[in-house]
Amino acid sequence: MPFALSDARKIHYQVEGEGPPLLLHHGFTSSLEAWRFFGFTAALRERYRVIMFDALGHGQSDKPHETEAYSQLQRCRDALAVLDALGIERAHFFGYSLGGWVGYGLVRHAPERLTSLILGAAHPYEDRSWDGFHGIDGRDPEAFIATFETLLDERISPQVKMLIRANDLVALAAAAQQPRPSQEDLLARMDMPCLLFCGDADARHAAVKRTAALLPRGRFTTLPGVTHFGGLMQSDLVLPPVMDFLAHQSG
Repeated sequence: MPFALSDARKIHYQVEGEGPPLLLHHGFTSSLEAWRFFGFTAALRERYRVIMFDALGHGQSDKPHETEAYSQLQRCRDALAVLDALGIERAHFFGYSLGGWVGYGLVRHAPERLTSLILGAAHPYEDRSWDGFHGIDGRDPEAFIATFETLLDERISPQVKMLIRANDLVALAAAAQQPRPSQEDLLARMDMPCLLFCGDADARHAAVKRTAALLPRGRFTTLPGVTHFGGLMQSDLVLPPVMDFLAHQSG
């Protein structure tokens, strides 16, 4: 099982396919297996070297219980550690939700490592909804899930609740307490090709659409009737614009 070392912590990753490198970053409470389970890996590996990793606190990666371990900078360092372990200088980056937040961080901290950006259900504006996790320590799974539902402004299905409960919720509660201040200053720096997408049943839809319109090389795709959680489950809707976008990039 391959691991990259990032500041002495283990980050689990897997690689499939051949071609230009494409780094995938899953959402909060998920893991790299989501890309495979929902059909992304099978399609993308036909044309790209697909690099998936478990974000710190998730999957088979290390799970510290301290909030300071989960800064945006640290998450960027973790992503870059995976690329470094593979000897990859630049890659396409595809991040969903939490992964999109990390994508914005890479614009700030390592834009030279990005060939292009695909950001799902993530915007650069201040997000105070995460403040709801203050006081949630993860020891009560139901309180954790209820707080997450409030944050997303949607109900979580029983199947997804079961997957969330399988996590180290103390680690994830610590991670959730990282602040999400405005990063609007990054818009002027996002001169690489960018594809943003979001479900129109996701409370973040308007902000993501507005972001794309402000980018010099930005595109936006709406997913009709899709919620926040649904945005990574509906690969039949997401893959066509993603594949079209990537086909027009180089590197």
